Amino acid sequence: MDNIEQYTYELPKELIAQQPLRVRSDARLMVVDRRHNSLSHKHVRDLPEILEAGDCLVLNNTRVVPARLVGFRTRTGGRWEGLFLEAAEGGIWRILGKTRGKLTAGETLTLTGPEGTQSLELRLGVQQPDGIWLARPQSAEPTVTLLGRVGRVPLPPYIRKGQMVDSDRENYQTVYARVPGAVAAPTAGLHFTDPLLQRLAARQVSVCHLTLHVGLGTFRPIETARLDQHVMHSEWGVIDAPTVARLVECRRSGGRIVAVGTTSVRLLESASANGELRPFTGHTDLFIRPPYRFKTVDAMITNFHLPRTTLLVLARTFGGDDLINRAYQEAIRHEYRFYSYGDAMLIV
Repeated sequence: MDNIEQYTYELPKELIAQQPLRVRSDARLMVVDRRHNSLSHKHVRDLPEILEAGDCLVLNNTRVVPARLVGFRTRTGGRWEGLFLEAAEGGIWRILGKTRGKLTAGETLTLTGPEGTQSLELRLGVQQPDGIWLARPQSAEPTVTLLGRVGRVPLPPYIRKGQMVDSDRENYQTVYARVPGAVAAPTAGLHFTDPLLQRLAARQVSVCHLTLHVGLGTFRPIETARLDQHVMHSEWGVIDAPTVARLVECRRSGGRIVAVGTTSVRLLESASANGELRPFTGHTDLFIRPPYRFKTVDAMITNFHLPRTTLLVLARTFGGDDLINRAYQEAIRHEYRFYSYGDAMLIV
């Protein structure tokens, strides 16, 4: 399955969720059972009855920063829109944006906040070959503070064309988000609530955390004809030694490692590159595609993904092509809600 055309499907636009459900855990959950080659329909709130005592959920605690930037070219007044990607050494920002005309090194952009009352100037430095600019904020305040002042929630374009409303500040964030750095949410985690986590703990399902800062590349479709021609984007993550020890003990005691989201899967498998799970800190560009053999992850919770994306390829590599294809067609027939604010599946 190396041809990208095999990872496409037709989705009615009305099934693309534009808002989350009022209660996160009311989202539907399709249980995809690989051993029995079966599909069943549940809800995320049913997880305490579906998972088993001794299982361990692995959650990505990255926190989405308000990375969408809007402003104008200070000299000409021309509109500019872009995205904060990450802060480099010395307080330099890496940004990507678009405007009429050609930007030049040394010019400034004036960013404006959502309310129009806050502003920040960015001085452009060097543009890299991939189109990303290096820019210096004209302020000594921390990046997180500056983004909180002038940034907007970086919604994907299929949600209201990327235009945020105030409720997205909370909705597009997991309840356990702790470490700022992502420019997209680890969306499988959006379904969890504090009461649900408490019910899982009462059923002796434990929880571990790791951090993988979800990058812009998560939205990008695969544009090459073959999977082996695709250059995977890189994302920074960390799994510490105590977490590794807990997961190893979970497996030793007969429990399952249940990764919540493709980001958790990628980091767990990156940390298992040598055959066993070890502490990990750094960037990973692991592209999970056939015939990859999973080393650490026993089950995963994931949303329904866009066609032609590395996320869909990962889900099908884990669940099997025929079974995951069936699951997607079943979800469409039953009018599941798709993508970031949509429903989920549990692959066991």
